[in-house]
Amino acid sequence: QVQVVESGGGLVQPGESLRLSCVVSGFTSDPRHTLGWFRQAPGKEREAVSCFSSSDGSTYYSNSVKGRFTVSRDNVKNTVYLQMISLKVEDTAVYYCAAEPGVYSDGYYDNYGCDEADFGSWGQGTQVTVSS
Repeated sequence: QVQVVESGGGLVQPGESLRLSCVVSGFTSDPRHTLGWFRQAPGKEREAVSCFSSSDGSTYYSNSVKGRFTVSRDNVKNTVYLQMISLKVEDTAVYYCAAEPGVYSDGYYDNYGCDEADFGSWGQGTQVTVSS
């Protein structure tokens, strides 16, 4: 079925940038899909970072990353990216890419948050460590 493969994590210093990649495949029954980035820091719950609809491009960003993280896509490579700039120590976490066939109404992620329960397919996670 749906497959999610993510990569790009690593060790960076505060203020530096990093780009995560996520290759998603297997959406054969519905060309529309929802994609998301989540992260989980040690001892904390997994939280939503960004979610978006492939149908209309509406995108949600959590308050903690808004203005610093940006989602983009390369349709030819079937890859979604999470560009992270001005990284902070508190951004340290395992980052997960997630996908789910289907979408909400147009503009949904421009106006609302996202829930990990909406996603059925997950990548293995990639470690991002921000430390000086």
